[in-house]
Amino acid sequence: MSDDLLKKVISHAKEYGFVFPSSEIYDGLSAAYDYGQLGAELKNNIKHYWWTAMVRMHENIVGIDASIFMHPTTWKASGHVDAFNDPLIDNKDSKKRYRADVLIEDHIEKIEAKNRKDVEKAAKRFGEAFNEAEFRSTNDRVLKRQEEMDRINEAFKTAMEADDLAAVKALIEELGIADPETGSRNWTDVRQFNLMFKTELGAVSGDSGIIYLRPETAQGIFVNYLNVQKSGRMKLPFGIAQIGKAFRNEIIARQFIFRMREFEQMEMQFFVKPGTQGEWYEYWKAERLKWHKALGLGENMHRYHDHVKLAHYADAACDIEFNFPMGFKELEGIHSRTDFDLRQHEEYSGRKLRYFDPETQESYIPYVVETSIGLDRMFLATLSAAYQEETLEDGSQRTVLRIPAALAPVKAAVLPLLKKDGLPEKAREVLNLLQLNHNVQYDEKDAIGRRYRRQDAIGTPLCITIDHDTLNDEAVTVRDRDAMTQERVAIADLAAVVEKKVGLATLFA
Repeated sequence: MSDDLLKKVISHAKEYGFVFPSSEIYDGLSAAYDYGQLGAELKNNIKHYWWTAMVRMHENIVGIDASIFMHPTTWKASGHVDAFNDPLIDNKDSKKRYRADVLIEDHIEKIEAKNRKDVEKAAKRFGEAFNEAEFRSTNDRVLKRQEEMDRINEAFKTAMEADDLAAVKALIEELGIADPETGSRNWTDVRQFNLMFKTELGAVSGDSGIIYLRPETAQGIFVNYLNVQKSGRMKLPFGIAQIGKAFRNEIIARQFIFRMREFEQMEMQFFVKPGTQGEWYEYWKAERLKWHKALGLGENMHRYHDHVKLAHYADAACDIEFNFPMGFKELEGIHSRTDFDLRQHEEYSGRKLRYFDPETQESYIPYVVETSIGLDRMFLATLSAAYQEETLEDGSQRTVLRIPAALAPVKAAVLPLLKKDGLPEKAREVLNLLQLNHNVQYDEKDAIGRRYRRQDAIGTPLCITIDHDTLNDEAVTVRDRDAMTQERVAIADLAAVVEKKVGLATLFA
């Protein structure tokens, strides 16, 4: 994977109506993007897949939609006002601004990339007899690099936990980390930067009217814990899920839609009895990876990354990372948040946020295990894994998006072979048959081969062609995007055939 792939994905996304730069007629706005007609469909399909897996498939998980604006004391209680900071560093020569932790993480990733290269070479050399774990634990070069990565991680963790920003800068200088764009090593001191956007509520300006755009959706769940628990008569363990916008004034927002200042999260907070959080943390780690892998985005595209530095509220945390065009990066976080959030809100609000356990007759604050996925990152993962340029048997080229069929923005294209002889009218009948359950496109312009290519480029799994035989045998030709095979299907069976190939059930088989 490479930056070249990312450039191709960005270009393709704009050309075909997936993602546009925001306010482009005014020369755009940094790190802000609009989802086009196909992007909105893909985004909604990802949401639907997540909501179905999380809420509909679990009897003890319900969904809410909390307000973006919240009482400002919420963010004091959650620790965001005092502790929601990133370490910022500027390069004096390039005038570019970076997150110090990301510079160090990228340096570590370059070392790990060398190890992966050695592993791949050894795997080719030894074939089926190759044991990766044994190779990593015995190869001198790999071991030496692993020791170096562990040392860097430990030094960074120690510096951050001590709030020693001078030590963070010293580590960057010791490692010889340069500005990624210019190669300059002329750095400023590291300083903390709060990521919350402030605004003012109502007509009165000044401190009394300050309010924040939420930097995460989780707090909307925590402040509604008691409302949901009582109104829904929920018993532990139970979860509350939410999809919604969040806002962070990122120091450096880059890499297309991977890191933006306005983004969407899909989060679930799972409330459990204290002492059971460890087993539920492991359960949700496994469940979430299974959800990702069901999409079939590629072998070895996902991995776990355990956190070196835990957030102030966590007793365990890991990321599910995805192999984006720019390397392995965080896609989803699973965190054991203890009782930090509910305890803080209980203290600051003066309201009891406890659970009465009818079995033990105890009253206690539940612990929480969180799963949190960036919807925009999930969109980018899907699009970048799906993008392929192929040379066909006849020597021609095609660009195809192999988007998982259940997520594809357009599920089927209905194509009359000609714009005459009653074929368009018959095609419209087929369109009407399918469009209530699926997003279906009608296209009668250009030769059929060119129409196939257009649908391949937007990831449409099925093309349904209506020809002269259709008028006699009431059957259509269904072409598969990936295999490019064609089969004749009776119109009477078409709805069932399409549902079997592109329905959401394919992901839960």
